Amino acid sequence: MGTGKRGLIAAAVTVVCAVTVLAAPGTAFASPSPTPTPSASPTPLTPLPNKDLEAVRLKLDKLYREAAAATDAYNAAEEKAEKQSAEIVQLAKKIVKGQEKLDELKERAGAAARAQYRSGGLPDEAQLMLSDNPRQFLDGAGRVLQGERATKALIGQMTRTQQDLELYAKDASAQWKKLEAGRKAKATAQKKIEKQIAAAEKLESQLEKEDKERLAQLEEAAALKAQTAWLDSGVVDDISGEATAAGKKAVEYATAQIGKPYGWGEEGPKAYDCSGLTSQAWASAGTAIPRTSQEQWKQLKRIDVTDMRPGDLIIYFEDASHVAMYIGDGAMVHAPRPKRTVTIAGAGSMPILAVVRPDASPATP
Repeated sequence: MGTGKRGLIAAAVTVVCAVTVLAAPGTAFASPSPTPTPSASPTPLTPLPNKDLEAVRLKLDKLYREAAAATDAYNAAEEKAEKQSAEIVQLAKKIVKGQEKLDELKERAGAAARAQYRSGGLPDEAQLMLSDNPRQFLDGAGRVLQGERATKALIGQMTRTQQDLELYAKDASAQWKKLEAGRKAKATAQKKIEKQIAAAEKLESQLEKEDKERLAQLEEAAALKAQTAWLDSGVVDDISGEATAAGKKAVEYATAQIGKPYGWGEEGPKAYDCSGLTSQAWASAGTAIPRTSQEQWKQLKRIDVTDMRPGDLIIYFEDASHVAMYIGDGAMVHAPRPKRTVTIAGAGSMPILAVVRPDASPATP
């Protein structure tokens, strides 16, 4: 790698908002060099200074965390869209049934009107005077009175049905607007995910093989340092919770996915994002939980770290943008980020925000 290329990398990673610069087309990353002659020796590669490589690590971590937060927003929008679509379908069914009922009521009302027309519409006194059989008339008049009452009830039903149809139509219109807003939110989140991942990949592509290997070592060292500090705090010594039967099933499912690739917005079976893995693991155990890490943090029961048991979920970072499943002995299983696979890692290798429990039943003996 030329010195000009390294200079650009060092400058880029020190600026937090340099995503657009990194992704700009036509940027030259290598210094022009004269045509080599047979006697010229290749320019030796100079590894990036540790401070610059650490800056790269921090920048990548930031980009992938932002992508993870956007993935949560994407998943939430998708979940809402599915719910709203189902509600619209139900409203449509109600509208169809309501219209069929209204048509039936109109037909009955029309029949009643035609029957009244055939009676001539004469006053009751006139019909009594003209009748050859007063008793028959009086019996008929009673039936007419009942018919009038039935007609009034029919009109009342028609009015209520018409009002219901108007309400269903109004609700359907509101749901369509929400669905459209959700689609826009989903598209916005997708663009942000793709932008952040592309920026990270662009940054990584500027590194030579040796620097990439050193970068991986730095990432492992940072995770090990955090995990060691967490273990040294003595917190694991106090963790002794036993998994429930459902918790064991969830752990078995999650660990069976080890080696499968990360895929944002994916819920398996070929790829997973972090909350896709945890939600599907618990679904396999017969327990439905929220789809996103943020909703898992908000809706599930929170417990103290020292009360953790296998199957519990660990929420990471202040924005609850990542989630993993505790499997015991200070370890967790998770889907880390793009270009990584489902793996086991130290439960304290990232900043813990909270621990939540999908299964509130007592532990198995």
